[in-house]
Amino acid sequence: MANCVTCGKELHPERAEKYDYCTDPECQQRNAQGLEMVAVGVNKAADQYMVLDERTKRQMASGRFKKQPDVHRSLTLPPRHEGGPRPRSAPAQASRPVPRASRPRWSEGQENLALIYHGMGLKPSEIATKLGVSERLVTKILLAATARGRR
Repeated sequence: MANCVTCGKELHPERAEKYDYCTDPECQQRNAQGLEMVAVGVNKAADQYMVLDERTKRQMASGRFKKQPDVHRSLTLPPRHEGGPRPRSAPAQASRPVPRASRPRWSEGQENLALIYHGMGLKPSEIATKLGVSERLVTKILLAATARGRR
């Protein structure tokens, strides 16, 4: 039979499987050790905590708990040139204007979200921040959707 390391009392066999000290308050206070905890999922509604063990450390190192972006950017912006003049493009072959593409520069999902946010009373600048696009593009999305009868 196992004995308590602090007071020497005999331990119950089930307790002795996990612990080497008894349930007396003095023995627990002296021998109990806390667990290292880590917050892995934090959002507005609730926080998620896990015991920081080797498995959790490996998962954190692999990026499992890293926050993923909510909305991907719809437009890729050209790189900005610092200082000097911008590189010139090749001269146009014909003097007539190039027709614009007929398809919009945004996805149907972005349009749906913009309409939902607009219906909630958000301003175009706030919608642009949420969608990760420019305020001008949000205005174009809302105007095009209204012209097609979507509200």
